Amino acid sequence: MISYEPLMILMKKENATTYTLREKGGIGSATVTRILSGESISTNTIDALCQLFNCKIEDLLEFIPPEEQSQ
Repeated sequence: MISYEPLMILMKKENATTYTLREKGGIGSATVTRILSGESISTNTIDALCQLFNCKIEDLLEFIPPEEQSQ
């Protein structure tokens, strides 16, 4: 499973909101909802987030192996 928890931490650190993602990052409302729901997003969105926060992919996403998901 892919977790967006690193993105949530980064947004808090940068005082960014979902408005920031939409208006400054050019990310659509539906995509923001997908992120908040833990659903999949495109590599174009990941690219936009990396550009917005000037960060690496690992600063946005985390892979959680299936055996750790049930814990």
